[in-house]
Amino acid sequence: MMTAPLLPPRLFTPRDRTDYLFALALVTLPVDGTVIGFYQPFWTPISPWLLVAYCLLNPRLLWQSARRHAPLMVLPIALFALSIPGWIAFGFHANAVLMSLSGVIAVPISIAALDIAFGHKRLSWQESIRIIIATYWFAFAVGVAQWLAIRIGLTNIQGYFSQLMARSYVETGAHWAGDHARPQFLFAEPSYIGMHLFGVLLPLFWLMRPRDSVYAKRLKHLIVVFAAGSVAMGAGVRIVLDSLVALIMVIIVELRWSDAAQRRKGMLLLGGMAAAGAVCCVAVPRLRSIMTNGITGDGSFFGRIYQSLGPLGGIMEHPWTALTGFGAGNIADAMHEGSTTAARMLTLLGTDPRAATNWYASITPDTAWTMSSYTSFITEFGLIGFISFLAVTLRFVTRGSVPTSSTTTPVSVRYSPSTTANDQSDSRIATAPCTPRPWTKLTVCWLLLLAYLYLQFEGYAFAAIPLFAWSTANRKHRDPVIISKSRPHGNTTTDIS
Repeated sequence: MMTAPLLPPRLFTPRDRTDYLFALALVTLPVDGTVIGFYQPFWTPISPWLLVAYCLLNPRLLWQSARRHAPLMVLPIALFALSIPGWIAFGFHANAVLMSLSGVIAVPISIAALDIAFGHKRLSWQESIRIIIATYWFAFAVGVAQWLAIRIGLTNIQGYFSQLMARSYVETGAHWAGDHARPQFLFAEPSYIGMHLFGVLLPLFWLMRPRDSVYAKRLKHLIVVFAAGSVAMGAGVRIVLDSLVALIMVIIVELRWSDAAQRRKGMLLLGGMAAAGAVCCVAVPRLRSIMTNGITGDGSFFGRIYQSLGPLGGIMEHPWTALTGFGAGNIADAMHEGSTTAARMLTLLGTDPRAATNWYASITPDTAWTMSSYTSFITEFGLIGFISFLAVTLRFVTRGSVPTSSTTTPVSVRYSPSTTANDQSDSRIATAPCTPRPWTKLTVCWLLLLAYLYLQFEGYAFAAIPLFAWSTANRKHRDPVIISKSRPHGNTTTDIS
């Protein structure tokens, strides 16, 4: 009896030509620091704007997705309205406004793009994850090449990457690198490694694990190698801290804390993480300097402090802006208004404020940044805007559940090798009813991890929040389990949380 030959898996199976734009957006996920990207505060992403184009080329599906996610779709309009008082009081800076509002708009559009691709068109999760894994391995290889060029002194390669990156860290003496050149992969700066590993790849591992154990294992290997390699190559301090925080969340998610043995194991692991954190504070020179000398012990850490103190000082000078903000694009105005107050606060902390005040004076609306999403968002849109965004995001969690009086049991779907003659696709979609709880342990840990990561990242259009919002919102519906015919699978379940 003849058996059908095993064919290699398809790279990507579009439903129509516009889906290639979605695939290209996946390819460019880790490419957010090159000169070919579109400038945003401290990063130059490509992927969000491809997702915008993808949605615009699917107007009917965009409208359907917008109706399903109406509160978040309306939020940019509300933020625009909140900005009007600030624009009247402090001015309107067109380029800065465009950067700010385009980043805000990219959040609901990215959610709509995920809904169009996986909710309406049923594109293959396996193929999409395969693309993401490949492109992040490529980004890691770029980082290894940069590290080798730095260690061996290959000035031509260093010069090439310095020209490619919008802010180069790969050449000693460069403005951003200073005396310590280091690999930055394809990211805007080395501190963004954790955003990609634990804001995108780790959640994808959590989502894929019940669907496909093979791709989940590949994601796990990628995350571990990327994180360990970044630390070994001296890419930065933040990846050390991010890895410790992410490991704590993984420990909490993986163990059954209701079981006594598992609980003892968890306490031992968490104790080990605390010990590892203490060792890092002693072994890592920059962390040791901060522990010894306070906030001035590391220039980068000190900069992140005063970059937020400036606009917060502006809010203190104009208390009404705490409600509605200074307006989109007016972070520089907040810094200028609050520079004196910020200098007083730095003096009270026992530091010399001259570096901070000189920096505030040099900032323009087109070059302002804070390195913290919380500072930037509250400065631009006030507490009303921030609380509204938080409420809408948390609503996705609660709407992603179905109230039920019975106990919910995940439904398993087993692969069947039989196919029909007319089936020309490389995957089948099996569905099973699912009634997940709204606030699972995974959901809470995922949200807390995001809350931590955005403390030192201000890119509104980054994929982490749209991935969280869309995934939690769509648990309410019948969640597709996509089973590749190129490889039989064991049991998979629709309970992604």
